[in-house]
Amino acid sequence: MANKQQKKNKKSFWRQVRFKYKLSFFNEDTLEEVWSFRLSQLSAFISLLLFAFLIIVVTALFIIKTPIRNYLPGYLDVEVRKEIVQNALRADSLERMIAIQALYLENVSGILAGTLPLDPTRTIDSLAQVNPNYNIPRGKEEEEFVRNFEEEEKYNLTVLNPNPAPPEGIIFYKPANGIISAPFEMEKGHYGIDLVAAPNESVLATLDGTVVFTGFDANYGNVIQLQHRNGFLSIYKHNELLLKRVGDHVVAGEAIALVGNTGDLSTGPHLHFELWYRGSPVNPQEYIAF
Repeated sequence: MANKQQKKNKKSFWRQVRFKYKLSFFNEDTLEEVWSFRLSQLSAFISLLLFAFLIIVVTALFIIKTPIRNYLPGYLDVEVRKEIVQNALRADSLERMIAIQALYLENVSGILAGTLPLDPTRTIDSLAQVNPNYNIPRGKEEEEFVRNFEEEEKYNLTVLNPNPAPPEGIIFYKPANGIISAPFEMEKGHYGIDLVAAPNESVLATLDGTVVFTGFDANYGNVIQLQHRNGFLSIYKHNELLLKRVGDHVVAGEAIALVGNTGDLSTGPHLHFELWYRGSPVNPQEYIAF
């Protein structure tokens, strides 16, 4: 009995679901049937599903195929990223070109104003590459002139002198106030002069130059050396105190040390002063009035 009842209920359910209803539309004035259609519950449900699916598909296509997708949170496709990178590169290139153009205009204005040389290729065109080791090739006439000149001058004895005479017109400062106690004697190995001076007397730079050495020697005590232009080198020995360091630039007449009595070869307060020209010692008395 129970099984028969269940079968009966199933048949009645499917019959009810599949039972068709007629929906008619009538003209209100004439009561004439204008339009009608039959529809069951099952077909109505299927129709609603199809309609909902169609709505979802249309909405998805609208979002994917239009720029509105960029407004969705977290949605950024590869093309957008690529476009951002390309825009960044364009902006960087544009910034560099603007800097080059600004440099070019600045140099052009400098030329017009007369504050810049007329041919600063490396400055005007910052992209120009200048090779410092490049030598302009010689022409045939220049090669022949150089060859003839070398042939004529090869027997000139002046070019064989490694230590030519120092240039004239240079004013030397006296390194210290004192009396000469030992002159310049190159044959005896005394390459300078000794000036007896008061203790702690200022030792002055004889020319403008740069300090190239400072230190203590067992025989000569505190020593300082200055490199000057035109090949001169001055040396000051037996100092009590050095006032400058290596690398300092000094002017002629500036105090660089104090007279002292340092070193084993010193017998009293004095300054041993040497003047060298291109690697050879010269007599300071020939250039300085002591």
